[in-house]
Amino acid sequence: MILRELKPMDYLEPEELEKIHQAVLTILEKVGVEFHSQEARDILKKAGAKVEGEKVYFPPKLVMEQVALAPSEFTLHARNPENNMVIGGSYTVHAPGYGSPYVMDYVQNARRNATYEDYIAFTKLAGSSDNFDVVGGVLVEPNDIPDKIRHGKMLYASVKYTDKCLMGSAMGEKKAQESVEMAGIVFGGVEEVRKNPALISLINTNSPLQFDPRMLGALMVYARNNQPMIIAALAMTGTTSAVTLAGSLVQQSAEILAGIVFAQLVNPGTPVVFGSASSIVDLRSGSLAIGSPESVKMFSVIAQLARYYGVPSRGGGSLTDALIPDAQSGYESMMVIMNTVLSGTNFILHSAGLLENYMTMSYEKFIIDDEMLGMIKNFCGRFPVDEDALAVDTMVRVGGGGNFIADEHTFKHMKDMRIPIVSSRQNYAGATELTDTAQRAHEYCKQVLQDFQSPPFDEKTEDELNRYIEKLG
Repeated sequence: MILRELKPMDYLEPEELEKIHQAVLTILEKVGVEFHSQEARDILKKAGAKVEGEKVYFPPKLVMEQVALAPSEFTLHARNPENNMVIGGSYTVHAPGYGSPYVMDYVQNARRNATYEDYIAFTKLAGSSDNFDVVGGVLVEPNDIPDKIRHGKMLYASVKYTDKCLMGSAMGEKKAQESVEMAGIVFGGVEEVRKNPALISLINTNSPLQFDPRMLGALMVYARNNQPMIIAALAMTGTTSAVTLAGSLVQQSAEILAGIVFAQLVNPGTPVVFGSASSIVDLRSGSLAIGSPESVKMFSVIAQLARYYGVPSRGGGSLTDALIPDAQSGYESMMVIMNTVLSGTNFILHSAGLLENYMTMSYEKFIIDDEMLGMIKNFCGRFPVDEDALAVDTMVRVGGGGNFIADEHTFKHMKDMRIPIVSSRQNYAGATELTDTAQRAHEYCKQVLQDFQSPPFDEKTEDELNRYIEKLG
């Protein structure tokens, strides 16, 4: 978790932000959002929204009243209380990649279907690093596990191999309910989970301006159980949203606000995150361009809008359109995630491992991104300017022409500087061999997995989880 000591960067002027907000209210009131669930529409109609067929129209007063009920920050509880996370305010929390069906094989230089073994390995990497706060969800899509039990096996792996905060399944009402019940096994009962939220889940809109029944079913389960949700849009400019950045922002913000309003109507005070995975589309090829500066601009404004509405934000990640862990993947990823953090984003999914615009996970890219997160965390902490740090007495003691290397002040602070995990600081003469960053990351990853030790996990709880998963099949 990063405690940002720097003020968040506001990308838009206040009057520009107000124009977007007013346009969002206009879309919600005049165009509406489709809710493909009769139960959801009944709840919205009872609250004062206009319903015509499957389309719901939101009065501005209803929108602002309900959004005001959502907390500005909340605590997500981990199996190890020392790993509890505050989401909101000046905090930024990181979660690894999410949803990729493929894994890049570095040795073969080719992608392949992701497996459960990959899921476990990425969970171990996230658990081993100090830079990741939330694990689980769909780190990769394990294609070798039957769909009926896949969500259960993924949650089990997250609990067994880490003691950090968790993500639950959003693949419909049934899997959401099963995620809550599994969390109950781990945290001492479902009622305890309701009191102390232990799962955060990703509820995606269906752009343009729709919520499908699967996501709505999961949303209602989590809201009724007081579990936090990231309400997020993946609008794609020129295809599923307007081609202009401002127009796309208006549409995705309308979708997100509609979901937040609905969550508050199901259970007032439900913790929510104002989220976006939206991006531009390169209309020459029809491909997403998530490693683009335009995407960063949208993430920055999403964070600013979330502050305007008084709720936490989600956006960005170590995002790239590159197919391999090369220079392109490095400069795009650093641009996106650095600016996302500096914009004041509170929850960053896809913080490590992604290649090929959300489609592929890479072990080597995961390690390189972990390195970048450590650098950003160090940067956001600024530096102390107290009497000891100013070192005036030390300079007086050493004097002109002296050497600080053997001074007691140097010994006291010699470990203050961050030590890189894969970045090379050797000079040419001292290097025994010349390797690129991806190769060093490949070797480092193998060592981390070889040395990994699971955190303590109660045997009875583990057995109960396994019995529960067996019943899912």
